[in-house]
Amino acid sequence: MDTATTASPFLREPQLLGQTVVLIGGSAGIGLETARLARAEGADVILTGRNPQRLEDAARDIGARTAAFDATDPAALARFFDALPGRIDHVLVTGPGPSYAPLLEMTADQVRDALADHVVLGLDVARSAAPRMRPGGTLLLMGGTGGRRISRELGLASAATAVLPPFAAALALELAPVRVNLIAAGFVDTPLSASYFSKEGLEARREELRTTLPIRRVVEPADVAALAVHIMTNTALTGATYDIDGGQQFVS
Repeated sequence: MDTATTASPFLREPQLLGQTVVLIGGSAGIGLETARLARAEGADVILTGRNPQRLEDAARDIGARTAAFDATDPAALARFFDALPGRIDHVLVTGPGPSYAPLLEMTADQVRDALADHVVLGLDVARSAAPRMRPGGTLLLMGGTGGRRISRELGLASAATAVLPPFAAALALELAPVRVNLIAAGFVDTPLSASYFSKEGLEARREELRTTLPIRRVVEPADVAALAVHIMTNTALTGATYDIDGGQQFVS
């Protein structure tokens, strides 16, 4: 009897083996789950954030390196990338959450920040990271789908949401062959999302989504992480926006 073993058809090489992934805002939520999946796919992962202790706790959990700094400080951002010992492949920028306020109650500075926060951060990361990135790597930005609606409650969030897809597309042309893509998420069950609700309000929102979304469940950080890693590994993708909201924009 032939006892030779054959390779299982279900075994595959990790998709990010030998690659380096940087998570700007990687100590919780979508950033941390993307880091976890990237590590499972063989990547060397670097988590960044403002809180050193929270970073260390997250890094210990998944086996990653860390760097604590304020990513909205362009000088600190440049120092971080300049100090990296080697080339990097992928950068995910989670960035700040949306700002909701009545338009007439906002100051001029608040308006500028609401409209420009994600674009300015993405541009600063691009300037500092691109010279260190390998061709075919990707800069991944985060946006949203909820802000596509116009409402009194959303305020300037709709305008801030609308600027991101053309920004990502234009940046993809400038950074080529480094790729640039945008993930547009709806409600994702993260600590950041929870911060917008009371405890009772959060559970009510979850139940509403379980009932109304076509997928009949709430979108989790791991769902977004799976999309992020797919975009990292599919080198034909650039300049595009990828929605992940469980169909929320069609039923809200």
